[in-house]
Amino acid sequence: MTFPKALEDSPGHALGDYSAKVCRYEEGIFAGYRWFDARSIEPLFPFGHGLSYTEFELSGLSVERTDAGVRASLTVTNTGNRAGSEVVQLYVGQPVCSVARPLRELKEFAKVALEPGASRRVQFDLPRAAFAFWSDAKNDWVVEPGEFLIEVGVSSRRIILKRTIDLDERSALRAAYFNSAL
Repeated sequence: MTFPKALEDSPGHALGDYSAKVCRYEEGIFAGYRWFDARSIEPLFPFGHGLSYTEFELSGLSVERTDAGVRASLTVTNTGNRAGSEVVQLYVGQPVCSVARPLRELKEFAKVALEPGASRRVQFDLPRAAFAFWSDAKNDWVVEPGEFLIEVGVSSRRIILKRTIDLDERSALRAAYFNSAL
């Protein structure tokens, strides 16, 4: 849930034209944190906001294509003096697309509990569907080839690690050919 700083920042109020008898949801795909991202509105508490009694570090994000989609992995380290948990969130975005898409979309998350000084490697396996959008024209889910941004953080506004990956089949074939020629 995202909490706005002002009522006027929330989509239900900002879109206006509401009454006791009619409830309109006109924000479309830009519901929740996506509304705040699309309009560059700083929320009071972003989606995924949480507090802990300890500190965590996220590092070593790697992203690679697999036969099923994309695998992302990173290391979570408890850098504090107490045992604790952190919810690691993985978002996907497509900066260039033929349709309007959210800046980022939550696709996976993992709650990681660690003792002080401990680390754990966390892996997310994203199926190809994690990169799709609904096409009204095709009446089907579509994955447009191109570059996708993989972001990992602890809230929708506290993104710590970023990588890009190209899902263009032709670039994958070129890379495979180039790597096999070496």
